[in-house]
Amino acid sequence: IHTTLDARLQRRAKALVNRHHDRLRGNQVFNAAALILDTETGAALAYVGNADMQDAHLHGGKVDIIPAPRSTGSILKPFLYAGMLHEGSLLPNMLLPDVPTVMQGFAPQNFNRQFDGAVPARRALARSLNVPSVHMLRNYGIPNFHQLLQRAGLTTLTQAPMHYGLSLILGGAEGSLWDITGTYASMARTLQHYFDYPVPHRYDPADWRSPYFLPKQATLPSVREDRRANGLLDAGSLYLTFQAMLEVYRPDEEANWQRFSSSRRIAWKTGTSYGFRDAWAVGVTPEYVVGVWAGNADGEGRPGLVGISSAGPLLFDLYDLLPSTTWFESPNSNLIPLTVCAESGYRNSPICPHVDTLLVPPTASRSEACPYHQTIHLDPSQQYRVHSDCQPVSQMVHQAWFTLPPAMEWYYKSKSQTYQLLPPWRTDCQDNPSVVQASMEIIYPKDDAALFIPTELDGQPGRVVFEVAHRRPRTEIHWHMDDTYLGTTRSNHTLELNPDEGFHNLTLVDENGELLTYRFEVLSKRR
Repeated sequence: IHTTLDARLQRRAKALVNRHHDRLRGNQVFNAAALILDTETGAALAYVGNADMQDAHLHGGKVDIIPAPRSTGSILKPFLYAGMLHEGSLLPNMLLPDVPTVMQGFAPQNFNRQFDGAVPARRALARSLNVPSVHMLRNYGIPNFHQLLQRAGLTTLTQAPMHYGLSLILGGAEGSLWDITGTYASMARTLQHYFDYPVPHRYDPADWRSPYFLPKQATLPSVREDRRANGLLDAGSLYLTFQAMLEVYRPDEEANWQRFSSSRRIAWKTGTSYGFRDAWAVGVTPEYVVGVWAGNADGEGRPGLVGISSAGPLLFDLYDLLPSTTWFESPNSNLIPLTVCAESGYRNSPICPHVDTLLVPPTASRSEACPYHQTIHLDPSQQYRVHSDCQPVSQMVHQAWFTLPPAMEWYYKSKSQTYQLLPPWRTDCQDNPSVVQASMEIIYPKDDAALFIPTELDGQPGRVVFEVAHRRPRTEIHWHMDDTYLGTTRSNHTLELNPDEGFHNLTLVDENGELLTYRFEVLSKRR
């Protein structure tokens, strides 16, 4: 049988997988697999379906992991990033929400269980933050992302889009190492061929194809008449995605990332599935795409089984077996200069005081303008906000101010040394609710939420932690539920409650008289 495998590379890759497998066994992780593809052709140069082991019959050692569907973890996030760049709904530095979030009953958490309030999109990808990714998927649309993944080459998405829901971006679906490595190769191939094909037919649908290891399975490029002016993902979006993947850095999950320093420029992404069952790592260069998986064939999770420490070292060792590689050329003809707000990363609005110019896909010209700069009106001392009912307009100082919603601001201000809170309203200007901006925002639960409160193991009624953000945390907030006073908070605006089953109204009043009311329902039944 003639295959595309390189015999020498296959032997060396197999030896590396076995060596790393010996390290993983110390944590009772018994299986590992690796795949090396030629980017241009999609041919498999090395195919290691599993590690060698003496007790293979006990630990699934005879299972070929490469075609097996496994939970994808975070490994699909670059496709969402590229898809949103392609449609013009995302810019690389656009701030995304990173706050406690509940959507459709789904409450994503970042790996470190912390929140930044707001984070630039490219940093959210590089750090593999889950909460911003869920916000991205909600904006992009689950059906759109599902279709993009299918068209890109993931054959394991056999259910309808809403079967996966928002968890699709966090490992709620399954993918195989074969498909995932192949789709990354298709991304790289599409970008490379952008320079090979003449204008305007620069995209070949045949560039999105499965890998192969039998020569007869090779897919030939399309004839010129079948090439297109627009691709599944445009070259500019692919280039910016790979650039963001150069910055992969997760300081909490992946504290030892710096040991992967390399003279090569490699776009890479790791992934860890829920329950520490699957560890992924994929690397991309113009010449080679390498995919690695580590875990247990029977699905048993192990503490510490994460992409960076379980799959990442093998990924870079495999690249050391390969000839020198280059980096992708910037597709400047598919990028345009766009002026963006320096603070928010959005397309600049007329009042953004500081701007940057970025090269972005042409569709970015219709992206949303900065929503976080507003013109505020200050008194002559510039210490207090005022409005026309309490200060003559001729005596006002008008200034553009970067301000986030209260919940985002609550977390963001502790991460940013330059963020400035809005000046307070002057005391004689606080009595006009149509002018005064809201200072409070519910973090959890949201308005009209339906809560299920389980009974504790000891039989006691469960409790829910209600949390509120206030622009000025030291402000006192008085809590009332159904006209009953509950208590007062200051600085830490959280309160544990055990409301009865049914509908309730929660009313919050701060020391300045600002009122916030919302309704929620408790579904659980008390014993």
